[in-house]
Amino acid sequence: MTTLRMTHDLRRELILSAAKRCFAHNGFAGTTTKSVAAAASISEGLLFKHFPTKSALYAEILAEECKADPALNRLLDLPASTETLVIMIREMVRHFLDIAREPDDEEAQRLRLVTISYLNDGEFARLMHEKIADIIGSAFVAAYERAVKSGDARASSQAPMNLFWFAHHAAMTTSLSLMPAVPSLSYDKSESLDLQLTEFILRGIGLNDDAIASHIRRALPPELMPAAATTTESA
Repeated sequence: MTTLRMTHDLRRELILSAAKRCFAHNGFAGTTTKSVAAAASISEGLLFKHFPTKSALYAEILAEECKADPALNRLLDLPASTETLVIMIREMVRHFLDIAREPDDEEAQRLRLVTISYLNDGEFARLMHEKIADIIGSAFVAAYERAVKSGDARASSQAPMNLFWFAHHAAMTTSLSLMPAVPSLSYDKSESLDLQLTEFILRGIGLNDDAIASHIRRALPPELMPAAATTTESA
């Protein structure tokens, strides 16, 4: 049984490795499951036993990249608290606004794939949302519940993860509106957009004014501080 399990896991890793090369060379649209199977020296039928669709394969690669991200792991290791909740929202906003500033970057292409998926069968977007929830969801809920318990946020009568997705959608849609060469929407005082959007989301998920004022401008821990992103702290 152990030998069979190891064989299954090793083959899965082989497929993922081959798929990474194919996606890196040909992009999502130019990669087929047939080409991935050929690169992994297996049949397409065997590939489907591990990953039923190309979207599932790509989503798994992205999830593994997230799980291997040192900055994300340090963020997820922070103790559940109001401060951690604010940091998570600030980092989410920063992530999406950084994507908008680099519209030709790989992350921007991925965001476009998710958006296109919304307008079609939704498979890729659905898979990505499942992966994101699996990686980040429990940490967000724990931080939110701690903020409620400490009196820094009002309790929601609905599922806390809905608040996470509302925050995610606000940041993502803002990013999409800024991505075209001529932005589809020009925000006033765009130099402080990250701070304003973070505050808007924090209010929306229930943080009170005192909690927001106490944490929103606080410097990030050094290990989480992006080298070139100081807008929030200097705004």
